[in-house]
Amino acid sequence: MRRNKIDIISLGCSKNLVDSEHLIRQLEAAGYTVEHNPSHVNGEIVVVNTCGFIADAQEESINTILEMGEAKRRGKIRKLIVMGCLSERFMAELTQELPEVDNFYGKFNWKQMLNDLGKSYNDDLVSDRILTTPPHYAYMKISEGCNRFCAFCAIPLITGRHKSVPMEQLLDETRNLVARGVKEFNVIAQDLSSYGLDLYGKMMLPELIDKMASISSVEWIRLHYAYPTQFPWDITRVMAEHDNVCNYLDIALQHISDKVLTNMRRHIGRDETLRLIERLRREVPGLHLRTTLMVGFPGEGDREFDELMDFVRDVRFERMGAFAYSEEAGTWAAQNLEDIIPQEVKQSRLEALMNLQESISMEIQESKVGTTQHVIIDREEEEYYVGRTQYDSPEVDPEVLIDKSKPLIPGNFYNVTVTSALPFELMATVGN
Repeated sequence: MRRNKIDIISLGCSKNLVDSEHLIRQLEAAGYTVEHNPSHVNGEIVVVNTCGFIADAQEESINTILEMGEAKRRGKIRKLIVMGCLSERFMAELTQELPEVDNFYGKFNWKQMLNDLGKSYNDDLVSDRILTTPPHYAYMKISEGCNRFCAFCAIPLITGRHKSVPMEQLLDETRNLVARGVKEFNVIAQDLSSYGLDLYGKMMLPELIDKMASISSVEWIRLHYAYPTQFPWDITRVMAEHDNVCNYLDIALQHISDKVLTNMRRHIGRDETLRLIERLRREVPGLHLRTTLMVGFPGEGDREFDELMDFVRDVRFERMGAFAYSEEAGTWAAQNLEDIIPQEVKQSRLEALMNLQESISMEIQESKVGTTQHVIIDREEEEYYVGRTQYDSPEVDPEVLIDKSKPLIPGNFYNVTVTSALPFELMATVGN
């Protein structure tokens, strides 16, 4: 056990990861040595930053806490701290059921954690953090919470109402990260579309991205988790005007059936969704759309699922993920809709949807064979360099495997020629 060392374990989404990165900076400023996601914990303190979004994520968080509790019992660590979404949502229950945890904190009270450790929070470091990603890219969280209150979603119960980060703070953070070598910014929020409404009285995502894109040495900006209603349409102009704003948009649509969308309380219907997609692709030529869809939500019969399959077949999303509905305590759906679709039916639908998407992805990938793609190199492996195009977000999208005929440097950009394709990978060789 290393004295004055803290191991931080981050679970869940990239928004959680950003929280951990800011916390690491505060802890290091307070005099601690900090390691993120160690293969073996050896610090005297372990902090588990939990996820509480869906049942699988909650289970992973609980299992990790129990594992760290066992390490504490065996004397491998001295103190166990739990923070994040799960403890924000279930603080009272966890405190009773997990006595091995020394302190619980929610998602936002880091100052109290530092105070309880005998340290103080440094307000001068609000825009600073220690990156846990490769040094050439970073996630940029521009807001927290959500005002949409979709029937199935527990996020507002965990993080509260939508709260934007002030624009100048985000621009300072961007400049700081650029000075440290970051080239790619993956902009994230639960609801990008609403950025600025609470602070400025209007949607300010286009202005923020315009200002970020104008900062020297920002090579790529990629947008994640826009909401389809009240969409900030001026963002398409910004994407067209700035070569460093990637032709990529992650916009979760969830379903296409009017019946299911109404049950989901999504405030959008089939026709409006189709018009949204058509306009996005018209105003941003070459746009790669990423979406997330849900199967098995109450009200989805065979007809509604067939409609969803036809929608995916017709629209041909460049990137798509999907999951099966699971009831979350406290949500509108849990209180008002009966979850009667058998789990095996949900799983069968999910597999059918993802098999369809795999065939579509294969065709889209094959269309890139013979083309030249601008890629950033993430890492070197034994047989290949691994890179991504502007259409590929880290960890969730396809990668480009580049032969080792020439030495390449991780973090640098290269033009490569695509030689063959798999559903979720491209094979390439570096150009002259």
